[in-house]
Amino acid sequence: MSIIGSHSVVNDSTRARANSHRSLPLWFHAIFAAAAGLALRLFLVLRFPADAGDSAMYEELAHNWADRHIYGLFRGQALVPTDIRAPGYPAFLALLYHYIGRSIPLIALAQALIDLGTCFLVAALASRLIAPPPGEKNPPQRRRIWLAALWLAATCPFVANYAAVPLTEVLATFLTAAALLAMVAGCGDIADIPRGASGREWHAWFLAGLLAGLGALVRPEAPLVVLALAAVLGFRWRHRADWGKLLRAGAFVVLGLLLPLLPWAARNWITLHRVQFLAPRYATTPEEYITRGFNAWTHTWLVRYRHVYLVSWNIDSAPVLLDDIPPSAFDSGDERARVSSLLDQYNETLTLTPALDAGFAQLARERTARHPLRTYLSVPLQRALTLWFTPRVDLLPFSGHILPLGRQWRRDAVDVGVTLLLGAFNFFYVILAAVGWWRLRRSAPSKQVPVAAWLLLAFILLRTAFFTTVETPEPRYVLECFPALLALGAATWLRSPASFPGSPAARDEWSRG
Repeated sequence: MSIIGSHSVVNDSTRARANSHRSLPLWFHAIFAAAAGLALRLFLVLRFPADAGDSAMYEELAHNWADRHIYGLFRGQALVPTDIRAPGYPAFLALLYHYIGRSIPLIALAQALIDLGTCFLVAALASRLIAPPPGEKNPPQRRRIWLAALWLAATCPFVANYAAVPLTEVLATFLTAAALLAMVAGCGDIADIPRGASGREWHAWFLAGLLAGLGALVRPEAPLVVLALAAVLGFRWRHRADWGKLLRAGAFVVLGLLLPLLPWAARNWITLHRVQFLAPRYATTPEEYITRGFNAWTHTWLVRYRHVYLVSWNIDSAPVLLDDIPPSAFDSGDERARVSSLLDQYNETLTLTPALDAGFAQLARERTARHPLRTYLSVPLQRALTLWFTPRVDLLPFSGHILPLGRQWRRDAVDVGVTLLLGAFNFFYVILAAVGWWRLRRSAPSKQVPVAAWLLLAFILLRTAFFTTVETPEPRYVLECFPALLALGAATWLRSPASFPGSPAARDEWSRG
């Protein structure tokens, strides 16, 4: 055989192996991704079982609802009905108690399976960001993005970590991903929202609202996803000729949103004699005093998660030490002395009285008057960085401390290594989403980013902005953004700008995958 013939055989063999790899069915790849995702979640559940402050309340609500048929908490010896938490997650726990028992490991396993389901929702969401050419329902390019998103979601440890603890995050993220998928389906199976809407789209709008309403029964800020949709549709259908479609879509979404919330509101009206569609803003009972002045003061300086532990969560339960408050909380020595005096009075009784709260409110007004941009711009931006880039070790047996790096490394190298690794994952996912956004823009006709991608970005920004206004900026509050973030990140695997209809090479590119 000649050298040329030999090379031809080798090339043909290599090409055959490549084609064989490509010809593997999608479900075959999906099984491996699902197995990896399940293994990660089982490892976290078995190796790092966790507990959290709110877990006991959710479990008590579920126990009382299941055993005594009263949605309430014990106050002394009396079981008192309450609306301090929305009923979605306690209802979920009560159902698990009925069908699988009250074993925390079994509940964690159920949550791990639900989170695995979220991975498939993320994959479907990512595949909807791109449109096939006419006549092709599921071309290779869309399958590529689907599989990339599935692997990203299955191996992401952040939401998976919460499967190990009785908290709302896993269920809330699942419902958020489902609502986003319904909204993207409503946007149509093309790169832009169609000018003429079919009945299928209206069904999708209703389903999107319904899922957002169910999500609001788990976490009260879930309707933020509806506000993101309203912003995108409002801009897309801003012309007078489209206002009818905008109103009809809004009506279907609102109808779906209210449907799950009406029974909860009716229960609160009948039992508690007040209308409450969600949960109270500060998760308090009517007789509890809300420390609005103290919260306003922390809004002028609190940007790090550690100060939530040391300051905000200690109010009315533990001393607050002046040395635990950063220098940025004081503009002068006189201001520091005033804060010290207020804290001394608080630490004597561990009760933040209305008079002390008024003192903090006055400090907040003065600080905001001196530096309004600090309160309304600088602090929220720094809180956004905290929400996204704080190493997510709060449920893990690691401190999260890395500075000074040399000293911390000598003290506990494993602790520092895990913290740095999880921090790197945070950066990786955010950068991947930015690259995916850029790829979508390059691939779209006329360089226009698909409306579905705008919806995901709007949701991420809106949810982040909302939680910068909350008095305790916990990084777990943006976990519900990860389905949108990972779906955008999967767009990084778009092969070329020919991926969208409208490009001369589109059909060839789609057929090649």
